[in-house]
Amino acid sequence: MSYFSYREDYLYWRLIHSLLIEGYRILNISDDQTEIWLEHFNNRKIPTIRIKRYDIDWTNWLRQDIKQTCMNGEMIRKRFFKKKLDCLNVYISAYPPVDSYEDLFNRSFQLDKSKTSVRNFLIAGSHISDSIVQLANIFGKDLIGPIKQQYEPYEIDVVRNNCIQQIKLLEKKEKKLLKQTKPFFTYIFLVIQIVVFLLMEFAGGTLNPEVLVAFGAKFNPFILAGEWWRFITPIFIHIGMIHLLFNSLALYYLGTMVEGIYGKIRFLIIYLFAGFLGTVGSFVFNYNISAGASGAIFGLFGALLYFGIIHKRTFFRTMGVNIIGLIVINLSLGFVAPGIDNAGHIGGLIGGFLAAGIVHLPKERKSDKRIAFFIIALLLTVGSLYYGFTYPKLPPLIY
Repeated sequence: MSYFSYREDYLYWRLIHSLLIEGYRILNISDDQTEIWLEHFNNRKIPTIRIKRYDIDWTNWLRQDIKQTCMNGEMIRKRFFKKKLDCLNVYISAYPPVDSYEDLFNRSFQLDKSKTSVRNFLIAGSHISDSIVQLANIFGKDLIGPIKQQYEPYEIDVVRNNCIQQIKLLEKKEKKLLKQTKPFFTYIFLVIQIVVFLLMEFAGGTLNPEVLVAFGAKFNPFILAGEWWRFITPIFIHIGMIHLLFNSLALYYLGTMVEGIYGKIRFLIIYLFAGFLGTVGSFVFNYNISAGASGAIFGLFGALLYFGIIHKRTFFRTMGVNIIGLIVINLSLGFVAPGIDNAGHIGGLIGGFLAAGIVHLPKERKSDKRIAFFIIALLLTVGSLYYGFTYPKLPPLIY
């Protein structure tokens, strides 16, 4: 390999290293490490960058690669639920294409019906110094620094290893963010709801309305009569084996995730308040007997949404699309399928989100918005209870 190739390899890794220091994070890196995508949630001017280390020969290859970059950028835009995406596409080559190519770098590219715009930039050949100056003008600072004409392989290894170490450090920090502690209350709640289910089966069956009411299911007339504890007990009661099975699986997967992020005590507060507000929502809008951990489980969805607001990049890199998809699917089913207490689901979702905002995330700077979350939760709770007791939702009278 000629020293020019070594120089371009150094440029490639040096630029990546500088962008990581500037706060950019890795979206994807190819197996051969010659292509990398980076993003920065707080940089609206250049939120996404794609860098390609390749010795370009013909403009036709360049056109095809730009088209593919537009397609990949559109997938990233959809993945992060962005209205539009502006991407800077940087090529680092030992020399420019042998045929005419300038028009590809004088304008932005956008595919039909796409909301992703790709602006291309070339660092190549004898124009490297000028290109570095132009790149500095785009970012408002020099990201590369002085460049030598020749580099040895070990110099490239040094800057490459620095990048890899920084990437691994960020990945380690991200994993730690998702695993603050091992689950405890998740397993406690699982055991409680299974034990309660077995006791109800021995008492006459979980499909028996009298058994449900006796064990503490939500029953509006009894709540109106003063049995306020029925706002909590329905969280641990399930109607039928299928109901228990689905909620137990959901609690296991979501509970371990949320408790790992928020810690034991915060998880306990989130789960119970979400379950409580879910029951309040059912009390206000649904007169039927109801029970189940669904409201509390939707509260776990709400807590994950709050986490996504605080840590957007980590959220969308790991779970964001799946979580949002599950929320949409489950709420949609609640509106079209009979027998689903969607008021309880929505109440739990809101409750979990508000509770997460109140307790906030562990080991992070205290949020000034915690008081606002508390006030909103208080007003919503008091207002809902006032409405529910003033205009009770009762079954129609049968004559």
